Amino acid sequence: MTFEHILQNLRKQIYHPVYLLHGEEPYFIDAISGYIEENALTETEKEFNQNILYGSDVDASSIISYARRYPMMANYQVLIIKEAQEVKDLEALIPYIQDPLSSTILVICYKYGKIDKRKSLAKAIAKAGILFESPRMYDNKIPGWIEQYVQKHNYSISVKATFMLTEFLGADLTKIANEIQKLIINIPEKTEIDDHLVEKYIGISKDFNVFELQKALGSENVFKANQIIRYFGANPRENPLVKVIPILYSFFSKVLLYQHLQDKSRNSAAAALAVHPFFLQDYQTTAKNYPPGKIKTIIGILKEYDLKSKGVGNISTTGGELMKEMIFKIMH
Repeated sequence: MTFEHILQNLRKQIYHPVYLLHGEEPYFIDAISGYIEENALTETEKEFNQNILYGSDVDASSIISYARRYPMMANYQVLIIKEAQEVKDLEALIPYIQDPLSSTILVICYKYGKIDKRKSLAKAIAKAGILFESPRMYDNKIPGWIEQYVQKHNYSISVKATFMLTEFLGADLTKIANEIQKLIINIPEKTEIDDHLVEKYIGISKDFNVFELQKALGSENVFKANQIIRYFGANPRENPLVKVIPILYSFFSKVLLYQHLQDKSRNSAAAALAVHPFFLQDYQTTAKNYPPGKIKTIIGILKEYDLKSKGVGNISTTGGELMKEMIFKIMH
């Protein structure tokens, strides 16, 4: 079942006796288990019928002991095993999985890794309940996910605001969702979330961010680039060099790719670069201003300063100073 299908069933109060939620992306695991935790039982029923255990504190035998209990004055008991990857003998759950109690909703949250689907445990759960894999989402899929997320909450979001969130928050879906929730509780439904609202409620500057930095570099706007890196130097926690370099590396790598494309038409080029067509102009401008040889040199500079930011060949120079040096070398 897909994430959406599982949630649709849960909203209809269609429950399965066992859920194994596993994979590299914790957001979907937390969303499913969190929905069951919040909604499967009433507040009164939870007192006697809901248990949340942690993998480092339990073994398969104790999980089965809890799962075999009958609910008190409720249709179900809910048993959630968080950090189940810490359970050393998880395979020993198979006898229970093969004959689960229909009045127990057992939710096994196995994060940051995958269960081998060829093994007996996965096969038993797939037969008895729900085996859901939550794969890590690729960076180029994050903007689309953000757009879908706000749409489901009856809002829309501008392209620039979407990419500000992507650049500032990275691929952490839980963090992105939390920040969007902080924003939407302050604005009416059906509002378009733009860069001004992102700046006001999430604290990401609409003028001084990595997106604007790469735009300034691409257009050879030395004054604007220096303004931005001064802002970054004054706010190192929000704009660390180790966060800025990968974004610039991706940008210039795609510029180099653009320069070698046979078909440079808008939609074709945007698809090849895996970017929104809205931003293609930035890549085109940079490609005109920097020949391929210079782009390769810039990529080498970014690699050099990535190592320096991690202490290789650098003992005491601060991130802010390294950033100034790096931007100077890129633009000269």
